[in-house]
Amino acid sequence: MANRTLVIGDIHGAFRALEQVLERAEVTENDKLIFLGDYVDGWSEAPQVINKLIELRSTNECVFIKGNHDVLFLEWLLKPVDNDMWLFHGGKATVEAYEKLGRAEIDIHKKFLESLDNYHLDKNNRLFVHAGFTNLHGVEREYFPEMLYWDRSLWEMLLAMDKNLTEDDDNYPQRLRHYHEIYIGHTPTIRIGETTPVNLDRVWNMDTGAAYKSPLTIMDIDTKEYWQSDNANELYPDEKGRN
Repeated sequence: MANRTLVIGDIHGAFRALEQVLERAEVTENDKLIFLGDYVDGWSEAPQVINKLIELRSTNECVFIKGNHDVLFLEWLLKPVDNDMWLFHGGKATVEAYEKLGRAEIDIHKKFLESLDNYHLDKNNRLFVHAGFTNLHGVEREYFPEMLYWDRSLWEMLLAMDKNLTEDDDNYPQRLRHYHEIYIGHTPTIRIGETTPVNLDRVWNMDTGAAYKSPLTIMDIDTKEYWQSDNANELYPDEKGRN
């Protein structure tokens, strides 16, 4: 199992789920790992998640995409002003976990969060982005970079799109023409009743709801074989996760 490229969905502090999927996929140092963001906010082990990601960076070729929750947490680290909506949607668990850490470790994690990529485009024209993008000409020309980790319109468009529409049709969305495949997280597949990766047209949604009562997923982007953790709430039976 050498030289695979594996993509990992939204983790949301579920360190035990992350450990499980890495083990179940039998990840080795030969594998390239692409993480789609939202490493924090939900379960209580966000610091352990980030420590693991930093460790993996030293052993594997890794890509770390920026998620909206990572941005919100970094903003809090830089200027700790309460954001009630963020705290309600998982931020409280992250803040409480980081209260137990020393300043030196927090600073290391801050630098990690500051280093996250807005998107990744590989040599096979496969795009990896946390949420989506709005510019018809692609991510490189996105007017508002924040949309790369906040946008839901790409996924909503796919859900509403005629499944028989092909690239030859004039009405085929221009946004989709630029990339061979697109991998996203951000909008949990549990919203449409699925707990496995969902493929619509050329887009794969990898957020299988690990912030809630569903598993974390890792997938081989070439074979589309995937591995999942136990449901995150079963791994953290004394916690609520995200509301």
